[in-house]
Amino acid sequence: MWGLPRCRKSPSGFSPSSTAEEVTTGIDGSGLVAIVTGASSGIGAETCRVLALRGVHVVMGVRNLSTASQVREKIVGQVLTAKIEILELDLSSMSSVRRLVDNFDALDLPLNILVNNSGIAFVPFELSEDGIELHFATNHLGHFLLTDLLLEKIHVAAKESGIEGRIVIVSSDGHKHSYREGIRFDKINDESSYNRILAYGQSKLANILYANELSSHLKEQDAKVVVNSLHPGDVVTNIACYWGFLNGLVSSFGKFVLKSVEQGAATVCYLALHPQVAGVTGSYFVDCNTVQLKSHATDKELAKRLWDFSMSLLR
Repeated sequence: MWGLPRCRKSPSGFSPSSTAEEVTTGIDGSGLVAIVTGASSGIGAETCRVLALRGVHVVMGVRNLSTASQVREKIVGQVLTAKIEILELDLSSMSSVRRLVDNFDALDLPLNILVNNSGIAFVPFELSEDGIELHFATNHLGHFLLTDLLLEKIHVAAKESGIEGRIVIVSSDGHKHSYREGIRFDKINDESSYNRILAYGQSKLANILYANELSSHLKEQDAKVVVNSLHPGDVVTNIACYWGFLNGLVSSFGKFVLKSVEQGAATVCYLALHPQVAGVTGSYFVDCNTVQLKSHATDKELAKRLWDFSMSLLR
């Protein structure tokens, strides 16, 4: 990977070329339990590997159980002490989200870390089984419901263990390329004006707005749980698989100018485990450092409206 600076002074001490292993060096996550969505490939799989390497008991939330089993076997082959569970999860389906929570409850585990990583990008117009535009359903609403259903468990674990709970929401700088009004509440399912780039941007903007609003709610409750969102960087993954031309470019040339998966997972693992993040909430991170948001992403009224809108869709 040629395009990223190898060294750059920053408050955290890490740079765009830092890897997930590097940013968690020396951190002991033993006794912690994490759920990672989208865990069967790309950033999600690497996040699972590094968290397991640091002693965290990992629960993989995945659509493809067969692929996830292969990932699990590979991780266990590298990390002999790894504790990894696999649960089926389709974030575009609210019934699937509820089933995962029921299945997680059956494991009788605490929950310290929730990594909302799964996502789709640039898909042609399609509605989910619940009748919601697919980007919005998968990237935002599924994670909104998942977090809501697991929040009490994170609360309890933080209170009983004295260890801060962490919710990590993987967004993207693609949030800057949403529709003009930010979130199209009255046109979420409007096929006639659908644009796959802007629809993806809208869902990523929703990730940030939700993270900020949830952080505000938790502050009011004086909860020992922090929530932060992030841009992982432009990473060589299969996220653009629905757009053949772009996916082909990424596959052919990405390794020369984009982050590797190991680098892409760095900020995720940093927010999940690093002591520098203790007490930090409602922030947006790039390359393991906070970045100031602009425009719609800082709109508190828009965030509140999104919260209410999301709740209405789930009723």
